Amino acid sequence: MAKKVGILTSGGDAPGLNPVIAGFTRKAIENGYEVVGFLDGWKGLIEGNIEKLTLERVKEIVQEGGTILGSSRTNPRKVENGYEKIFKTLKELDIYALATCGGDDTQGVAKELNEKGAKVVGVPKTIDNDLEATDQTFGFDTSINIAMDAIDRLRTTAKSHHRVFVLELMGRHSGWIALEAGMAGNANIIVIPEFDYPLNELCEVLKKRHDGNRTYSIIVVAEGVVFPEMKEKIEKAGKDSFGNIILADLKVGEFLADAIKEKTKLPVRAVTLGHIQRGGPPSAYDRFLGLRYGAKAAELIHDGKFGRMTSLQGTNIVDVPIEKAVAKRKVVPKDLWLLAKSFFG
Repeated sequence: MAKKVGILTSGGDAPGLNPVIAGFTRKAIENGYEVVGFLDGWKGLIEGNIEKLTLERVKEIVQEGGTILGSSRTNPRKVENGYEKIFKTLKELDIYALATCGGDDTQGVAKELNEKGAKVVGVPKTIDNDLEATDQTFGFDTSINIAMDAIDRLRTTAKSHHRVFVLELMGRHSGWIALEAGMAGNANIIVIPEFDYPLNELCEVLKKRHDGNRTYSIIVVAEGVVFPEMKEKIEKAGKDSFGNIILADLKVGEFLADAIKEKTKLPVRAVTLGHIQRGGPPSAYDRFLGLRYGAKAAELIHDGKFGRMTSLQGTNIVDVPIEKAVAKRKVVPKDLWLLAKSFFG
C-alpha cells in the first residue's frame, strides 16, 4: 500500500502556489506516494479537512493564481491543543510526511512540528522575498512586475494632472518589492523599512523637483515603513494571530500623502495597490520556480530529509535546515539603497 503524503499552503497567497502543488503532486506520485492537500492551511490540518490530489486534479493549475487548497492565517499555537490536534489528524489519516508552503510564521510552526517528531519539509513562500535562506521566493517576480506596471500607469495620469502620487506597495519588514519595482518603474522617491528617510528630507527633494521644470512625481513606499510621526496609529493598530501588526490599519501611503500635502502644498494622491500584487496568473519565472520547489519538496520526503526546506541558491534548487528560514530576515543591503537614492529627484 502506498504511503500517503500531505501538502498545505498557509498565510497570504502568492502567485506560484499552484505550480508548487502541481510539482509536488507529480513528483510524489512518480515516486509511488498517494497525495492529499490540507484545505485552508493549518486550519485544515487541525480539523482534518483534505482533498485528494491526483495527476488529473493538478494537470491544469500551473497557470492559475492563488491556491486550489485555500489558505488561512490560523496559528496552531493559538488554537487550544493545536499541536495535539495536528498529530491526531496525521495519525488518523495515516500521513507519512507533510510539506508546508509558507513564510517565516508557517516555517516556524513547521520547525516546531519537526522537533516534536513529525516528518516535515518546507517550501518558502512570501512575495516580500524576505527569507534569508533562499535567493528568491516564488511570487516575488510576479508582484514586482504588477507593481512596475502600476507605476507606469500612474505616471501618465500624474503627468496629465501635474500631481504627486504616493503608491503603497507590500513589504512588511523588507522593501524588496518597493525597491525593485520602484527602480524599474523610475520612481522619483522610494521609501523602505530598512532605512530611515525623514519627512522633511523627502519633502525638500520634492520641492526642488517641482521648483524646477518638473510638474509631477511618483513616490513608492513599502507598507511596513513607520515614520516617527505615526506613533499614535501604531498604538491603535490591530494584530493578527501571529502577533503581526495589521498593516492595513496603518495606511502609510495615505499618511505620507497627507504629510506631503501639508508640508509642500502640492496636489497629492495616495494609491494602495494592495492584494492586486498577489492576484492573477503567476509570471513564467514564478511558474517555473514553483514547479521546481514543489518537485524538490517531494524528493526531500522520498530521501527522508525531514526538517529541511527547499531553497534557490544561484540557479540551483537545494535544501537547507528549516530553522535557517526563520533565523534571520533578508533585508535590502545598504549599497542597493544608496544606489536607489542616487536616482531620486
